[in-house]
Amino acid sequence: MLHRGLLAPLLALASAWAGAAGPAGTDAGLPHLEKRGAATQLVVDGAPVLLLGGELHNSSASSLRYLEPVWPRLAAMHLNTVLAPVAWETIEPQEGRFDFGTVDGLLDGARRQHLRLVILWFGAWKNTFSTYAPAWVKTDPERFARVRMRDGRGTDRLSPFSANVRDADARAFARLLHHLRDVDARTHTVLMVQVENEVGVIPESRDHAPAAESAFAAAVPASLLHYLQQHRATLHPQLRAAWEGAGAKSAGSWQELFGATPLTDDLFMAWQYASAIEQVAAAGKREYPLPMYANAALVRPNYVAGQYNSGGPLPHSIDVWHAAAPSLDFLSPDVYFNEFAQWASQYARPDNPLFIPEAQGGATAAANALYAFGHLAAVGFSPFGIDDDDAPAGAPLRAAYGMLVQLAPLVLEGQRTGRVDAALIEGSEQRAARVELGDFTATVVPAAGSASDRIGVLFIRNSASEFLVAGSGDARVTFSTGTAGPPLVGIESIDEQFFENGAWTTGRRLNGDESSQGQALRLQGADLSQGRIYRVRLYRYR
Repeated sequence: MLHRGLLAPLLALASAWAGAAGPAGTDAGLPHLEKRGAATQLVVDGAPVLLLGGELHNSSASSLRYLEPVWPRLAAMHLNTVLAPVAWETIEPQEGRFDFGTVDGLLDGARRQHLRLVILWFGAWKNTFSTYAPAWVKTDPERFARVRMRDGRGTDRLSPFSANVRDADARAFARLLHHLRDVDARTHTVLMVQVENEVGVIPESRDHAPAAESAFAAAVPASLLHYLQQHRATLHPQLRAAWEGAGAKSAGSWQELFGATPLTDDLFMAWQYASAIEQVAAAGKREYPLPMYANAALVRPNYVAGQYNSGGPLPHSIDVWHAAAPSLDFLSPDVYFNEFAQWASQYARPDNPLFIPEAQGGATAAANALYAFGHLAAVGFSPFGIDDDDAPAGAPLRAAYGMLVQLAPLVLEGQRTGRVDAALIEGSEQRAARVELGDFTATVVPAAGSASDRIGVLFIRNSASEFLVAGSGDARVTFSTGTAGPPLVGIESIDEQFFENGAWTTGRRLNGDESSQGQALRLQGADLSQGRIYRVRLYRYR
């Protein structure tokens, strides 16, 4: 059996989540972020939830017919939330005339499968471009200004300096949020909203239109300088180094404040995009105050501004975005690189809860999700292109989500109390990962002959010497201690745990050869698909 102290919250939270899916919710249960002990968590209808998500391909949500056979597949993968784009051109094909038929179809499709939604607003910007803006915006560059290259050539990117762009985008977004309030304020199918998508300038480091040139030569806004001064000790190291390297001045132009470098161009554009998006997000929140965020396309090693989306909410510019866009509740990374722990940890800050809206899928996602929830207290995790991530490629993720559905109440409680953690091994060059578990240390290494290129192991502390362990990949877990008392650690018992028909049951007790004579817990890739979770009890001896 599970530790009695954790069984009650498990059942209570599981019941709360199940009840939250029905129409009984009221405005008092509006989705919101809440500081709960050591973590910031997403609370819906009064109960915290882990967002087990998947993001649709960019244009999938434009066709309800296309999605009809997709919804049941997503539910079968144990998702509880789908990230679905809503394009500006879809809801306002003619200026001032709105059509929310597709939005209502998304809500209906999700509800029929007991799924929730995160709406991705593809408004003025999507992956730096403006391809999801309505035709009446695209075809009127005089009214809706565009970003310009250094040589004066125009681009197909709407300008963050254009009041017309900002105001039209904000009006449409506000109408969308007003509609969501009208049709979803009691059901709470929509949990959060992403405002725009991977904004930035490329292949130049900043906009060179006349309005941009004027702003770049002008003084850095006083509100940003005040923020830097108030948060100096906690600024991202790269931002702080740029500011202090230029003398930590309290006034001046962008280059005077941060230096004549491509990074300064990036920080300048970050302020402009964040300021424009603040107007859009604030307009939406006045209609319906759901949690809102913006996402970043990350930077390849050794790239400089102009080779990546300059101006997006990257780690070094998180503080700039926080200063310019307080209506955004957090900023998120889209992690497609192998260094998941490095990138994700830069967004898991006391002032910025972690949510991964886009990531690699398959076995990589399974391991990364366990690490994100366990070590970084993530609000949610979501691989991209989930509508075609089906068996066999999607099997590891489906199995990991199935396991997390069982463990979610315990993980949430562990995030709050600091009783959950995780290890991640990324690639063959990393030989081991260690996790501190109170008086004990768990060391995770790849199993002999392991073919797993990514291993994630989740630990939940039931008591001082008892742990629940779930893993993705082939691994060997040993335990040691560096605290006072007998120096050697043995494994008293390893019991398989299964969550079946709403209750935990115990399978085999693994001893002898199965536990390396009481010295190690062995995890196999098949554990995920078979729903194996292990209860491990430790003891000390001399």
